[in-house]
Amino acid sequence: MHFFAKTIPEIQPEIIPVKDSAPEVVTFDVGGMKCAGCANAVERQLMQYSGVISACVNLAVEVATVECQPGAVDAEALAKKLTDNGFPSQSRLGENQQEAEAATIERRRQEIRQQIKQLTIALILIILSGLGHVLGTKAPILTNIWFHWGLATLALLLPGRPIIVDGCRSLWRNAPNMNTLVALGAVTAYTASNAALLFPRMGWECFFDEPVMLLGFILLGKTLEQQARRRAASALQALIALQPAKARLVDFKLPSLDWRSEELPLNSTSEVYNPQYIEIPADRVRVGEWLQVLPGEKIPVDGEVCEGKTTIDESMLTGESMPVLKQPGDTVAAGTINKSGAVVMRATRTGKETTVAQMVALVQAAQTRKAPIQNLADTVAGYFVYGVMAISLLTFLFWYFAGTHIWPSVLLGQGAMGIGHGAMGMGNQLSVTDYQLPITPYQSPLLLSLKLAIAVLVIACPCALGLATPTAILVGSGIGAERGLLIRGGDVLERVHQLDTVVFDKTGTLTTGNLTLTDYLPIFQNSEVDLNSDINVGNSPDVCSTIDGVSASAVDSKLLQIVAAVERGACHPIAAAILLEAQQQGLPLLAAEDFCTEPGFGVSALVEGRRVFAGNAQWMSEQGVAVATQLSGSMEGKTAVYVASGGVLLGVIGLKDTLRPDAKAAVERLRGMGLRVMMLTGDTASAAAATAQQLDLTAADVLAGVRPEGKARAIATLQAQGCKVAVVGDGINDAPALAQADVGIGLHCGTDVAVETAQIVLMRNALMDVVESIELGRVTFNKIRQNLFWAFGYNTLGIPVAAGILLPATGILLSPAAAGAFMAFSSVSVVTNSLFLRRGFRS
Repeated sequence: MHFFAKTIPEIQPEIIPVKDSAPEVVTFDVGGMKCAGCANAVERQLMQYSGVISACVNLAVEVATVECQPGAVDAEALAKKLTDNGFPSQSRLGENQQEAEAATIERRRQEIRQQIKQLTIALILIILSGLGHVLGTKAPILTNIWFHWGLATLALLLPGRPIIVDGCRSLWRNAPNMNTLVALGAVTAYTASNAALLFPRMGWECFFDEPVMLLGFILLGKTLEQQARRRAASALQALIALQPAKARLVDFKLPSLDWRSEELPLNSTSEVYNPQYIEIPADRVRVGEWLQVLPGEKIPVDGEVCEGKTTIDESMLTGESMPVLKQPGDTVAAGTINKSGAVVMRATRTGKETTVAQMVALVQAAQTRKAPIQNLADTVAGYFVYGVMAISLLTFLFWYFAGTHIWPSVLLGQGAMGIGHGAMGMGNQLSVTDYQLPITPYQSPLLLSLKLAIAVLVIACPCALGLATPTAILVGSGIGAERGLLIRGGDVLERVHQLDTVVFDKTGTLTTGNLTLTDYLPIFQNSEVDLNSDINVGNSPDVCSTIDGVSASAVDSKLLQIVAAVERGACHPIAAAILLEAQQQGLPLLAAEDFCTEPGFGVSALVEGRRVFAGNAQWMSEQGVAVATQLSGSMEGKTAVYVASGGVLLGVIGLKDTLRPDAKAAVERLRGMGLRVMMLTGDTASAAAATAQQLDLTAADVLAGVRPEGKARAIATLQAQGCKVAVVGDGINDAPALAQADVGIGLHCGTDVAVETAQIVLMRNALMDVVESIELGRVTFNKIRQNLFWAFGYNTLGIPVAAGILLPATGILLSPAAAGAFMAFSSVSVVTNSLFLRRGFRS
């Protein structure tokens, strides 16, 4: 039987439907959350719904992600349940992403505008209240007690009304939050001051300025916090804004154009510029449709250039500022900008399948996944408000029944941090008709106990606990998205911080994957294995001894035709290199069918009715094909592809890969960070050693000849030794190892399965991004720890001080207004600290 060259049709793989039993994920926009206690309450309510497997609520971006059994949860009913319980919610199911995000942004802008109005009123009231102390007798009306009563009343009725209403409703629903604490503090201070005003003989002082200043500081802090949170989310919003709204659909029946011509001028009369078109929404484009894109416009969907030539700005996807030349046959991604020429493209991926949509989905998912370190804060937040109210009550009881009797001197005046009216000449121990506010040298035990209890209520800050992790993840993931580094969540960041070993795949990862053929060793001296005769020989173990003296300088077209026909059924850099060489030699492909790939070993196919194997020496041995030692030795430092049929070796092809330009620098940087760098490959030991030598890797750091399933076992072995391992790969063969690793890092230029398996996806084809992603993970996790330390430290120190622990020894009394100021700025400081990530991360 002879091999005959002929054209064979494109083989379409059979698609076997697989029942998807994966959990369904539903995302909600949730409003009304004021602190970590609210987020915890929303999570509890979601988990109570039948069919919900897990729920994760992000306070910073006001989003809830629910994992549920497929078809078991009505998203709209679940949103209605949250809304009825005081957290206005809506499902993102089936909505246009840009429209949903635009609606969310507009809602948040309205909230900020409303807060600014309330803050303006509160600041005016604070100024009027402060003028009474500054001007004194020069403006008698400003020191009038009824004037200050009016200011406090307005503060509660106007800017403070939403806080008080929400706080009371939350308490009624058994889900108290930060507003509950503020409302209790402000209303209690106002009520006590009214009692002092109406019953002056009790000897209490009026502190009407306390509710005014307390609410003003709280509103100022909330406004600054909202602004900071909006800045933190700006990267994701910019990414979503990349997605074009419109596409220009054309009927592409144009006369053929010269694809090798220069870019068309803007005044060109070519039909690339002037086809008949209609505009449609970009999310309605279907795969296979033809679209026209003019200079300055965004690419509407992922696709392939069919006519014209241009340069594309891909900086928002990859971080690369230099425009990339695109011509017929090149791929383009949605959201990138056409800079110079008009093109006609064919849509290949649309809607949620486009690159930018997948990036948005990854970043959104990352922002809702919590780091395990947050679990403690979540646990504390669930009971925080109840605990604070209990501490406030105990503070009141202690000082009223014991403290003022043990240390009577505390009733003689307030310390340096007291800013009550008594300390400022605004006590009210005389007749109300006097309207002037003399100094109070002594205060009631009941009033002192009440003020300390109020201070405890308003200094506690559950917001700082709730914002510590999500704001840092929000900023970190945003920085990563801008630089083409997609980190899937806070749990990944924590594992990145623990890494001590980085394992690289070789082919296509450390190397370019663009192999070149260097050796052709056909075996044809023995007449039984003449490539130009029928393949009808039996096993011949000594056939390889005939290679001595064979010249490898000339390309043997028959051997190349056979191996190219077999490799046509594979998706691997080796297959691509062999097919490219056959194409460059102008060799027609032989008829082939029944392809079978053995990952990590090779590929086989029926070529002209005979089974031909192409793969490594180990696979040849398993097929009963002998490979001489001297033949293997001649391929030292190269990748060898042995070709056999009927148990007889037909020949061998040698290929060589080149290192990526940044491979060595990346390895050195990782070592400088204290990480062990290793190489894992299915290639031969000699080929792996050649690459390792260029990277200065020792033999102990190289694992060669490892099959795909063996790669996962190799990683598991390292983990069993106590190593925290990251694996960097790009191919199907790497997927098991990526899944096994503590952190899988996938190159986006690689296969979809590698990208889906990885926890970090690198959009650029650059190994230095591995270094940058690990550095970003480390600094982001450190920022999380700083935020949590501040949040816990603030509450741990602030609550005892507010409860009066320093009062007997130092005379320091923290008034309710001062406590409110500290509380307001504690959450602002957490968000601001997260924003400093942008300054701290300059890799």
